[in-house]
Amino acid sequence: MFRSVLRANTNIAKTAFQKPATAPLLRQALQQTRAYHPKVIDHYQNPRNVGSLNKNLPNVGTGLVGAPACGDVMRLQIQVNDETGIIEDVKFKTFGCGSAIASSSYVTELVRGKTLEEAGKIKNSVIAKELSLPPVKLHCSMLAEDAIKSAIKDYTSKRRVTLGPEADAKVNLESSVSAH
Repeated sequence: MFRSVLRANTNIAKTAFQKPATAPLLRQALQQTRAYHPKVIDHYQNPRNVGSLNKNLPNVGTGLVGAPACGDVMRLQIQVNDETGIIEDVKFKTFGCGSAIASSSYVTELVRGKTLEEAGKIKNSVIAKELSLPPVKLHCSMLAEDAIKSAIKDYTSKRRVTLGPEADAKVNLESSVSAH
C-alpha cells in the first residue's frame, strides 16, 4: 500500500514538473496528505509477536474485538504464568489498516512482562501517543485497549474456583442470585 501511494505521488510529480504551471498545485497537494509516522510504518512492516497461542490452555486468555465502522478486527492472546500472574507471552492477529496492525504489534510489546492488573490499566491514549496516531485513527488504539481487557477477562473467566469450600460458596451465591 505504501509503495503504491509513493508510486502514485512520484508519477504525479513527474507529470507536474513537466508542466511548470502545475508545480505549486503539486506542492500544496503533497503538503495536505498525511503520512504515517515512522513508528507506525515500522510496526506495520515488521510486526512483532504475530501468531496464535492454544486458546484451550487454562493460562491463555483470548480477546477478539472489532470496529464495524472501519472493518478492523483484532485478536490478542496472552499467556499468563499461574504462579506469578505475569504475562509471559502474547500474540496477535489483526485484519485492518496499517494503524490497527501497528497498534496491535505495539501493545504486545507493552503488555509482555506486566501483571494482569498493570496490563489492564493500559489506556488507548498511551498507544496513540507512542505511535503518533492522527485523530482519524484513534479507534485503532481503542481497539488495542479493548483487546487487552477482553483477553484478561477471558483468562480470569477460565481461572474461576472450581474445587473446595470457595467453589461451594460461589455456587451457593450464584444459585441464590439466579433464584431471585
